[in-house]
Amino acid sequence: MLRPYTLFFLFLTVTIQAQYTDQINSNRPGASIGAFAVGKGIIQFEGGFEYRKHKHQTYNNSSVDGSIIFLAARWGFLSERLELTYQGSYMFDKLTNKIASQNIVYKRKGLLQNFLGIKFLIYDPFKKEEKVNVYSWKANNGFKLKHLIPAVSITAGGNFIFGKNHPYPFGDVFDMLYRPIFFQNLNGSTDKEPFFSLRSVLATQSHFLGTWVFVTNFIFDRYLTEQTAKSFILTLTHTFHPLWSVYLENEGLFSGRINDRIFRTGAAYLFSDNIQIEVSLGVNTNTRPSAISVNLGVSYRLNFHKDFISAAEIEYKESKKEEKKLKKTMKKNNKAERKRARKAKRI
Repeated sequence: MLRPYTLFFLFLTVTIQAQYTDQINSNRPGASIGAFAVGKGIIQFEGGFEYRKHKHQTYNNSSVDGSIIFLAARWGFLSERLELTYQGSYMFDKLTNKIASQNIVYKRKGLLQNFLGIKFLIYDPFKKEEKVNVYSWKANNGFKLKHLIPAVSITAGGNFIFGKNHPYPFGDVFDMLYRPIFFQNLNGSTDKEPFFSLRSVLATQSHFLGTWVFVTNFIFDRYLTEQTAKSFILTLTHTFHPLWSVYLENEGLFSGRINDRIFRTGAAYLFSDNIQIEVSLGVNTNTRPSAISVNLGVSYRLNFHKDFISAAEIEYKESKKEEKKLKKTMKKNNKAERKRARKAKRI
């Protein structure tokens, strides 16, 4: 699944102005998305490769060995609060059917996710900058109850599924074996996922103690289909070094076919202000199916952001310009006055 949680590597003694950060703000690694947009004028790509192993106890431990390619594209446009986002994943796998007396192997490939939507930041608790206490490190870095007030965003859009013989309808990699009563469903898909369905994500994001970030996602997926799914994701991230962070994540999935919990952990390294590299591991608690995954990824941004200038800053710069102009005029007038005084003395 596509990773999320938002990294703010140097969130130490200053708060965030708008959503733009000096370092890349990535949703990887993991599966949640942060509340903040990437920032106006930012184009960002987040990709990864995952090996995933499934076994399904109900189907006599039939297994799926799959390789998944992830790609997300994010574009901050019109406002610091808005982001156009794409999330996609494509799987190549080998399904080993052990229900029959002789194992049958199928090689498949297809989309697991193909989502296009828009994120909007509803509430930003960091919009108003905090004053820095130059006399107290504790005052700047200690725990404050207001830091638990989260930023809140909503992401809404559509899932688009292409192809008549989609091998993973509703994300089910064992669909081919679903309800195999008297084997009538073998060699054929039991369900057809429609071309279009709706997906929305309510995301919250809190920062505390300078180096901790807590993200929650509440997801309503595949609305308008017979397999509407609900899920939640909780992600806790800790930046223990300006270049390194680690995370823990818990995801709960609930639908007509799936009732599962997935736990993930991993680390991310800030290679440069615009590049992040990460690795993560995942395991679930269910046996129908069980799953284990290993994920490697990279995030890269193109930075066309123009720094935001507040009205107060514009007013200050204008006043300084006027002050400089006034001083220049006074200097010119004083010079002319001294020149007139010298002429008067000669007379």
